[in-house]
Amino acid sequence: MKAVIFDLDGTLTDSIESITYSANEALKHVGYGPFNKEDYKRFVGDGAKTLLERCLKNRGDEKLAHFSELEQEYKKIFKEYCTYKVTPYEGIVSLLEELRRNEIQIAVLSNKPHEQTVKVVESIFGEDCFDMVVGQNSDIAKKPSPDGIYYISEHLNIPISEIIYVGDTDTDMKAGKRAGALTVGVLWGFRNREELQKNEADIIIQYPDELLEYVL
Repeated sequence: MKAVIFDLDGTLTDSIESITYSANEALKHVGYGPFNKEDYKRFVGDGAKTLLERCLKNRGDEKLAHFSELEQEYKKIFKEYCTYKVTPYEGIVSLLEELRRNEIQIAVLSNKPHEQTVKVVESIFGEDCFDMVVGQNSDIAKKPSPDGIYYISEHLNIPISEIIYVGDTDTDMKAGKRAGALTVGVLWGFRNREELQKNEADIIIQYPDELLEYVL
């Protein structure tokens, strides 16, 4: 293997506090009560728009009457608080260092908006840690589309057959499988083994350093 593409939230970073705070503040603005962190672990993974839709529907707004107002408020809050209490999972920094030491290229592919994806990655890991960082933007279809994986593969000039895709949700496994990459599901993130198995993860790992067995 010559490259590893990582999901961000729930894979590289524990960002549930920032998402919980930002969404709950936005919901307060439109008159709805908060959700807890466990709720948001179920809501996240498919981009901000879907996150907010799930919040509204779970508060009874099936027709999404408050969506535009909620989205506008969330964007404003999340732009400021996207790094709020965000930390790398234990063992991630040393894993990335080992991959780089062995000249494995590393990239991030997230459904978080691109601007906030870059901000989080650079604030937590530095500006030069990753070879590519790609967040959700209008040019590339969000996961579970495989387009982001194809895009990174092309720009790194590494074939899909030599890429591992690592994530923690059904959305990640679907994207990886559709691209034809080797998919690795992680158990330290927001979802569980059952979800990863149901979505045909090729490999499931419990600790970051286990990934090295399949790369080096």
